[in-house]
Amino acid sequence: MQALTNRSASVDRKPMTFIERLYLWNVIKGMMITFSHIFKKKATINYPEQTRPFSPVFRGLHVLNRDEEGKERCTACGLCAVACPAEAITMEAAEREPGEEHLYREEKYAAKYEINMLRCIFCGLCEEACPKDAIYLSETFAPSNYTRKGFIYGKEELLIPNPKSEASKLAEARGNTSN
Repeated sequence: MQALTNRSASVDRKPMTFIERLYLWNVIKGMMITFSHIFKKKATINYPEQTRPFSPVFRGLHVLNRDEEGKERCTACGLCAVACPAEAITMEAAEREPGEEHLYREEKYAAKYEINMLRCIFCGLCEEACPKDAIYLSETFAPSNYTRKGFIYGKEELLIPNPKSEASKLAEARGNTSN
């Protein structure tokens, strides 16, 4: 029989010695590796008591921003939805009614704003596309959930608390970001 390659080597079939049959040397080598790992730093952390440091460019949950007066910044221009490569953002625009000047900055506002976090790839393109700085990605994790509907965040969940009436909730929601 002819070999397909010239790399073939014949297998050494000599009988094992007494020490090789005991496998003692291989057991000792394995134990040395195991004991060397005992003294190394552990890779795991005790979450939630400890948290691991993240990169300064970490992108977490989306937040709809308000201005200093507490009015919503989003004007429902749709640039964030167009920029999203995963098509995770859907919105519906509405016209501001008389008497709602204290709620919205512009004539148009987002009546419905939803982000499907199962589709989101946390790329940050929605944040970059927004001309009004209405949306940004915070330093907060997306919490786990048991249903698919729990991962679709509406405007109520995304909107940051009012800076005038809910200052403590605002500081908690913003985390370390300075937006």
